[in-house]
Amino acid sequence: MPPSPSSSFATAAAAPPPAAAPSAQSYASDEARLVAVRGRDASADGRFVYSVATTGAYCRPSCAARPARRENIAFHADGAAARDAGFRPCRRCRPDEPPLAARHAAAVAVACRALDEGEEAPSLAALAKMVGMSPYHFHRVFKAATGVTPKAYASARRAARLRAGLEGGERVTDAIFDAGYGSSSRFYEHAGERLGMTPAAFRDGGRDVVLRFAVGRCSLGAVIVAASERGIAAIELGDDPQHLVEGLQDRFPKATLIGGDADFEELVARVVGFVEAPTSGLDLPLDVRGTAFQERVWRALRAIPAGTTATYTDVAATIGMPKAVRAVAQACAANPAAVAIPCHRVVRTDGSLSGYRWGIERKRALLEREGAR
Repeated sequence: MPPSPSSSFATAAAAPPPAAAPSAQSYASDEARLVAVRGRDASADGRFVYSVATTGAYCRPSCAARPARRENIAFHADGAAARDAGFRPCRRCRPDEPPLAARHAAAVAVACRALDEGEEAPSLAALAKMVGMSPYHFHRVFKAATGVTPKAYASARRAARLRAGLEGGERVTDAIFDAGYGSSSRFYEHAGERLGMTPAAFRDGGRDVVLRFAVGRCSLGAVIVAASERGIAAIELGDDPQHLVEGLQDRFPKATLIGGDADFEELVARVVGFVEAPTSGLDLPLDVRGTAFQERVWRALRAIPAGTTATYTDVAATIGMPKAVRAVAQACAANPAAVAIPCHRVVRTDGSLSGYRWGIERKRALLEREGAR
């Protein structure tokens, strides 16, 4: 499954809300304001400004300029009051403009709209010029905010438009060009990566796609394994084998599902063995599709060694998006391959077990088998 249109940028909305900013009363005294200035407290921005007699400028509390001596600092309710006192705005922190984080968010939003609405994706240089940044700086700001590069975001948008066109019954060629691909050959170079199958098959709900599958038994209940010619597409655990099969049919309503032969049964046996002894490792190719953000999380999960655990906060930090803790939890919940993508190794900050798609008791059992503390 290819990345969703704006799934990565949406992770900012999915992240836990920031702590509430201190009330104005918190900075009622000059002592409290001085502490905020010395600590470059961004939560104090907008509450007051301070001026420096030796520079003639006034700054926001979070300004990164070298700290001034206390006798040269004066506090003002806002920029207007500082200007009335004869001071000019600092060129570094630009106190009369929105905070840096807000400016970056606004710039990314402008770029995302340009990528969403344009028939052809603007170049990195064009996007950077649009928001008044250098290409290098804009690239870093965009990736920090969305988790993906502008190029990857544009590719995801094209893929999303293509999926929408195919699901709406458009002719394949029309859908390809309407999605913004300059040529059909350019699209087909990466069709498998974006759709996991041919465009025509995707439009038809998986028609002509062959998935081999088999249901086995393990100490944790029933397990279903499904695989395309590319690799394992799903590993699901449950109590009712029939329910697992029906779930696979719902995901690919028009695909050809074939019961596994002897060779495939051997693969299922390897998966069952891995469930029983997770520390043994499962060196099999996967064919799982998710959003760009989900795939980053899944890669991070596969890097957690057996016998250890990580918190959702740890995983968010690993992928470079420390505020996306809630989005990481959602990516874990969307994991299509139990044990192979070891989301069971992710726990709460206090070490307790949180929800698990296949049941909390199964999560506990898997961790015990790995000897995780």
